Amino acid sequence: MTLPIDELAQILRNAAKAEIMPRFRRLGDGDIREKTSAVDLVTEADEAAERFIKRECAVLMPSALFVGEEGVAADPALLSRIADADLSIIVDPIDGTANFAAGAPLFGVMAAVVSKGETVAGLIYDPLGDDWMLAEKGSGAYLVRTDGERVRLRAAAPAPVADMIGVASSSMLPKDQRRALLTRLAETRILANYRTAAHEYRLTASGALHYQFYVKLMPWDHLAGSLLLEEAGGYVRKWDGSPYRPTDVNGGLLTAPDAESWRELRQLIGSDIA
Repeated sequence: MTLPIDELAQILRNAAKAEIMPRFRRLGDGDIREKTSAVDLVTEADEAAERFIKRECAVLMPSALFVGEEGVAADPALLSRIADADLSIIVDPIDGTANFAAGAPLFGVMAAVVSKGETVAGLIYDPLGDDWMLAEKGSGAYLVRTDGERVRLRAAAPAPVADMIGVASSSMLPKDQRRALLTRLAETRILANYRTAAHEYRLTASGALHYQFYVKLMPWDHLAGSLLLEEAGGYVRKWDGSPYRPTDVNGGLLTAPDAESWRELRQLIGSDIA
């Protein structure tokens, strides 16, 4: 299958320039709303960018099912259609909405292409850096600059647990499990949380992070990044050790430089947490 991946990247870029960046640090009180909690937000920019991307994707890939985060918020049944669709485009118009709404310059636009239940392409665009990372299954992962230069991405080399740098998203865990997780991961060198999977995957795929730990699996948050990381040589598995699939919404995710590092981290985290 030949995918118009470069054209899809330009759609994300154009959406950011037209709908996201003009609203950055210019949102009014009525432009930000809570979805499920005070840290789960949607803004006018999210919705406008998703409409833009959906409209352009309908021209670029008219037969594809379009699944956007905000579209699913309005129609949850969209998620179930991914499994049977011949071709799907899964989009997060702004990953890191809480950062965006707060004026923090760390957010991204993500898209994944799924063919018959398999992720075949992934894109993560950085509106402030104006570049993107992309991967097609079996073809490697690349940073693409606006002048067209492509730089091959490589995940970090394996390292002892004590030297690992990583991120963990723990807010969805009960408080006692969250406390235990953060205590155990304190055995690694640096533990962070950037509140945006887009940039966490970019950092891991480019070798700046060793591991990622996620509790909640929504396809727009992880499909593009997990393919990007795997194509960069990293190792991605659900907590139970099984491969991560586009239809998975339950069971958390752990990434590492390789299988052995993954097992060491999994043992450190413990089965009582994940």
